[in-house]
Amino acid sequence: MNLPDWIKDIAPIVTAVGVCVGALQLWNTKRQATTAFEDALAKEYREITGRLPTGALLGETLTAESLQTHLPNFYRYFDLCNNQTFLRQIKRISTKTWGFWADGMRTNLARPAFAESWEHIRQHAGSDFQEMRRLIAEGFKIDPRKW
Repeated sequence: MNLPDWIKDIAPIVTAVGVCVGALQLWNTKRQATTAFEDALAKEYREITGRLPTGALLGETLTAESLQTHLPNFYRYFDLCNNQTFLRQIKRISTKTWGFWADGMRTNLARPAFAESWEHIRQHAGSDFQEMRRLIAEGFKIDPRKW
């Protein structure tokens, strides 16, 4: 059984269109998965910051007692930041989302309670938080070639 010439002529075009549609579907699926992953981390951020004193988030200085009471929550916050930084390094976080997150980390670390907590944790964490330490040392620069 011989195929008509016109079918033979369009077969490569139909194949190319099919490949393009498949590639588009894969790209869209990857984008949706990245968005869902980032949304899960954003939810974790809200849960952690929901346990911190509102004053800390507003830039107020906490008493030594309050800071000590909430140190485990600050630790979880910095652990999440460290994880987010690592995930950006391995390209699991989009550039746009990373920009928002890095800016938020910088803003929070400029607040007294976060700065004091980070200093305490940094001094007692040994070699933990390497990604966070590097991010701070580099001034939160968002260089797509590095992050």
